[in-house]
Amino acid sequence: MRILLTEDDPQLGRATQIGLEQAGYAVDWVQSAEHAHTAVRLHDYGCILLDLGLPGQDGMQALSILRHAGFSGAILIVTARDQIAERIAGLDSGADDFIVKPFDLDELAARIRSASRRAAGRLREELVHGDLVLDIAARQATLAGTAVTLTSREFRLLQMLLENRGRVLSREQLEHNLYSWGEEVESNAVQVHIHHLRKKLGRDLIRTVHAVGYCIDQPSQGVNA
Repeated sequence: MRILLTEDDPQLGRATQIGLEQAGYAVDWVQSAEHAHTAVRLHDYGCILLDLGLPGQDGMQALSILRHAGFSGAILIVTARDQIAERIAGLDSGADDFIVKPFDLDELAARIRSASRRAAGRLREELVHGDLVLDIAARQATLAGTAVTLTSREFRLLQMLLENRGRVLSREQLEHNLYSWGEEVESNAVQVHIHHLRKKLGRDLIRTVHAVGYCIDQPSQGVNA
């Protein structure tokens, strides 16, 4: 999943970006609401971390504009403001959660998972496809009960394909969720990740749709997600 982080404090913003990237997310960081609106128009984010004390437009105004513009992903307010009235106003304006600075990065990651799970309509932190189980919280995969070692990007790519079972996702869509701004992307990066996943999980799991993209088909019988 790709996250948009809005934070005008350079030290905190960079530390949060690094911490979340180490937790397996692609993170774009902006320092104003204006830049956040531009980023949302240009990219597809699964989650926005929104500071309230932004320069120019206040974060609460930005939240309202984002929701009225149709952003349906998770929005978490991350702020130093801790008044109950602020929390109520944020939640009533469309935020999914409210976390007060200073925060623990592990707790922030857990809240991101929880809010994103609700936004996606999932009830639990596991994606199950036949003998394959993807534990989102633990960042672990098992196949027929045996642990499978995946890189961070392999895990994210597999998660995206499983969350969109039955849909064909293009190389561009997959790249968009694997890499943050400024990261160098080889032209065959997605193909390489797909190749490695097939070696680890079986060639039949991921189907190539010629000149379109990749897909994990819906199973013939119901699968929990």
